[in-house]
Amino acid sequence: MSSTLSNSAFSPRRAPVLGLGLVVLCALLAAVAFLSVTFGSRDIGLPDVLRALGGFGAEESITSTVTLELRVPRTLLGVLVGAALGLAGAILQGVTRNPLADAGIMGINSGAAVLVVFAFTVLGIRGVNVYIWFAFAGAIVATLLGYAIASLGREGATPVKLALAGAAVTAGLGSVTSGIVMTNVDALNELRFWQVGSLAGRYAPTLTGVAPFLLAGLVAALCLGRALNGLALGEDVARGLGQRVGLTRAVAFGVVAILAGAATAACGPIVFVGLVVPHLARTLCGPDHRWILPYSMLLAPIVLLLADVLGRVAGAPGELQVGVVLGVLGAPVFVVIVRYGRLSEV
Repeated sequence: MSSTLSNSAFSPRRAPVLGLGLVVLCALLAAVAFLSVTFGSRDIGLPDVLRALGGFGAEESITSTVTLELRVPRTLLGVLVGAALGLAGAILQGVTRNPLADAGIMGINSGAAVLVVFAFTVLGIRGVNVYIWFAFAGAIVATLLGYAIASLGREGATPVKLALAGAAVTAGLGSVTSGIVMTNVDALNELRFWQVGSLAGRYAPTLTGVAPFLLAGLVAALCLGRALNGLALGEDVARGLGQRVGLTRAVAFGVVAILAGAATAACGPIVFVGLVVPHLARTLCGPDHRWILPYSMLLAPIVLLLADVLGRVAGAPGELQVGVVLGVLGAPVFVVIVRYGRLSEV
């Protein structure tokens, strides 16, 4: 694997083609974002969208209200959350060298759920714009706890120990959550709403609340490509090249905690995006993380928004939550990848 990475994967001759691929993905993301604003249980035409965005009269019109207060914040949140989940999955798969790693591997979802339940049952909080902060804090604490456990011992946080520590944290926190909600019907109902994973009902306050964390995490994540390439060559080679392996892992997990924590807090645990998208990115651009990261950042919101639009159209006049749509579509896609494509090397 080292020779493959050192020869063809980092070749600068591939840069123009891969750069063109990013341009194409940007155009595709813009097109999907337009679909997200216009399609749904109430279709909105392009002239109406432009009038609403330009503020040309019609402040009281239903179309303007739906566009500016519902569709646009929902679409922007979908772009940011999708990009965050795609990058978090790519980083986790690179750091742990585990092709099945996603945002749940370090107990992120379980940590968020524990504090969401605490907000429901102890503090009586029901509004999503309030309890997202509890979910965010729980996700970060669970991630740091998993990393701390994996760091025990002389070897430090090895890929195997990281996966095992994450599984232990997930199981422990999941049991605590289950024990609480089984004795509290109201908490169970609220948790079911949050755990389905959805962009619905997430309006401008949710977007503005998590956007600074997501944007900071996106910038930090894109700077990790070279460091992840070093880890892909093996720990001994990375150390020989002067890389501080322990520090790289700690920074990477800190970035993942911010990205996946904020995304999970805002929209609940959305499945398959962080798991499947990095494999699609590696199929398109190869094993170089300097390209995997931006490709994942663009592919993930495309997948997420398409699933959200499909859920709105298929469930009209109501809608299917994006977590449900991704679960139904993502499982067979991943089976196809495993069966016919062989899991991409990380």
